[in-house]
Amino acid sequence: MGGGVTAQQHGALLVIGDVVTDVVARHRGPLAAGTDTAAGIRTLPGGAGANVACWAARHGCADVRLLGRVGADAAAWHERELTACGVRARLVVDSEAATGTVICLVDSGAAAERTFLTDSGASLRLDPGDWSDELLDGVARLHLSGYLLFAESSRALVATAVTAARTRGVPVSLDPASAGFLATLGADRFLALAEGVDILLPSRDEACLLAGLSDAEDAAAALSRRVPLVVAKLGPRGALVARGGAVAARIAAVPATPRDTTGAGDAFTGAFLAALLAGAPPEAAAEKGCWAGAAAVERAGGRPAPRG
Repeated sequence: MGGGVTAQQHGALLVIGDVVTDVVARHRGPLAAGTDTAAGIRTLPGGAGANVACWAARHGCADVRLLGRVGADAAAWHERELTACGVRARLVVDSEAATGTVICLVDSGAAAERTFLTDSGASLRLDPGDWSDELLDGVARLHLSGYLLFAESSRALVATAVTAARTRGVPVSLDPASAGFLATLGADRFLALAEGVDILLPSRDEACLLAGLSDAEDAAAALSRRVPLVVAKLGPRGALVARGGAVAARIAAVPATPRDTTGAGDAFTGAFLAALLAGAPPEAAAEKGCWAGAAAVERAGGRPAPRG
């Protein structure tokens, strides 16, 4: 099951989302308040939207495009990094805000769990003026990072893009992206803003929060009454595929030794979308997603290695 998809791709994937700089700190032992904690620190390209695009390219999607917004401080670097991963980036350079930055605190314990400190910067300043319907030319799927729904200007861009996609018959997927931001926005408001989406790809926590339920299977089933297809990412417990108010498939996780769980969900989403574009059914695409997620947690940062 591992590796890229070999079937012929049908159209491009357009991702709209955040492009940020990740400062990943893997600390050895508990954080010591008021003094030093030893850590290995690296600066890496990141952002949920950008990561999904890179993993989709890594898993066989030959034409991956990305619309994002960055500051002038790091625009050239981010464009080079995206190009190296096989992504055609259209980065709007913001003259007023710096590139978003996320500090990722990664516990070096067995779970390699991470905590984020997020300054969204330019990434959520995308607005309808950055959109052109020509961006959908040749596009077979549109994917949205849920971070876009957490700021007014990028929410307006989402509405514009979804309307354009629906007009052209292009299916739309959405990853809620952050349980913390989602709790602040509110589940009802998020689901209202997600109207018109064909596929929802929440984590376990996001699915439960959106459905108001404590059980992941119940939550995925409930959400699939509002969105045609729900694929819930459960990390070491695999994934669920739900449609029509019921769980249709339970996908087993792929064993892995976690080093850094940053971007594991993005890896799943990218591989899942690449497989759909190659003609795989959702259940098989979710299996590809689990393989990608396992590969992601065994490397530092949220992206695959650049193409050689």
